[in-house]
Amino acid sequence: MSTSTEQLSEQLAATTLLRFATAGSVDDGKSTLVGRLLHDSKSVLADQLEAVEHASRSRGQEAPDLALLTDGLRAEREQGITIDVAYRYFATPRRRFILADTPGHVQYTRNMVTGASTAELAVVLVDARNGVVEQTRRHAAVAALLRVPHVVLAVNKMDLVDYQEPVFAAIAEEFTTYASELGVPEITAIPISALAGDNVVEPSANMDWYGGPTVLEHLETVPVSHDLTACHARFPVQYVIRPQTAEHPDYRGYAGQIAAGAFRVGEEITVLPSGRTSTITGIDALGESVDIAWAPQSVTIRLADDIDISRGDLLAPSGDAPATTQDIEATVCHVADQTLAVGQRVLLKHTTRTVKAIVKEIPSRLTLDDLSQHPNPGQLVANDIGRVVVRTAEPLALDAYADSRRTGSFLLIDPADGTTLAAGMAGESFATTKAVAVVETAEDEAGWDF
Repeated sequence: MSTSTEQLSEQLAATTLLRFATAGSVDDGKSTLVGRLLHDSKSVLADQLEAVEHASRSRGQEAPDLALLTDGLRAEREQGITIDVAYRYFATPRRRFILADTPGHVQYTRNMVTGASTAELAVVLVDARNGVVEQTRRHAAVAALLRVPHVVLAVNKMDLVDYQEPVFAAIAEEFTTYASELGVPEITAIPISALAGDNVVEPSANMDWYGGPTVLEHLETVPVSHDLTACHARFPVQYVIRPQTAEHPDYRGYAGQIAAGAFRVGEEITVLPSGRTSTITGIDALGESVDIAWAPQSVTIRLADDIDISRGDLLAPSGDAPATTQDIEATVCHVADQTLAVGQRVLLKHTTRTVKAIVKEIPSRLTLDDLSQHPNPGQLVANDIGRVVVRTAEPLALDAYADSRRTGSFLLIDPADGTTLAAGMAGESFATTKAVAVVETAEDEAGWDF
């Protein structure tokens, strides 16, 4: 291996990782922006570009349609729309990226939730000719609900409005005001033309009035905190290791991935939901014993006491253990075609634990375009976002989603066929006072005894 290759490998290994998602209304140019990012950052293989050029020529286009780099489904190419979330991995010398290109149609809002659920940044596109529309507000609200810390407003198709600064300024002001009211902590507005390449990777010569970063420059430099060690330490048990061999006759370890925080040998921990306590006597990582381990490492923890611990239990420091509850109030995004109704029996999956549950109430359904609340809808349908009250058969140790996206989230599952019904976020909806109020209505369903 050459010295330059070794240096590049070391440089890439040292770079940080940014997960980001694109969103926006139909035909705002999301896939074109992604294609332009990949093309201009030299992240497209020659055979991929050749295939795109061939497909573009067959459709009568002289220039390659860069949107085809991400729109891989036949239906997407035929209709010229994005239907499913497309993930792309690329890197520059400064940072590695995992990109989720999400659909713009209202009926695919659930796909945007999927793509943005693990994102640290969301790029919301707006067509400069149309300005902020209902779907723009919807995607801003979803980003706020999912607590995405950074939002980029990319005002696209500036070439079609003659690169006029007042057009960009008006759109930026309207969007920033709306997103700030939702509690989005950081908003960066960038005027671009994804088709022409203005301010995507290279600065635009057509907008000398703009002095900010290009899209790629911002993606490379935005501060991303992966310091999960500062969060409340949480370890969901995934598997109990008990070999009972001649070499390890008494070995008992609890394996899993640390969801947040750090664990140390000698630390007192509490096992939830039982509440039993013990002390960490050993931590095994990659076949070696270590004194400390932190998120997101996968490790095996050994304890001083033989406690009945199984998959789904949660280990936490005794001085910082979450409270357990059987009554969960949360915001959910309904992702299934079948409805979610009051009184419905479901399975609730939280980290590695799955328990039986009942939907006791659906206090409200959120209208994302104006944040109005439809009280007591009785049920949620596909793409609805609403507040729910769920009663579980067994106690769960949940954090608020605002405190931990890993241990504050859960899934509601149909027990009949395993279909995922809804993705839930425990606690308040937004980071501001616009949180959806829970309406007190409640008639207990006869026959449910938990």
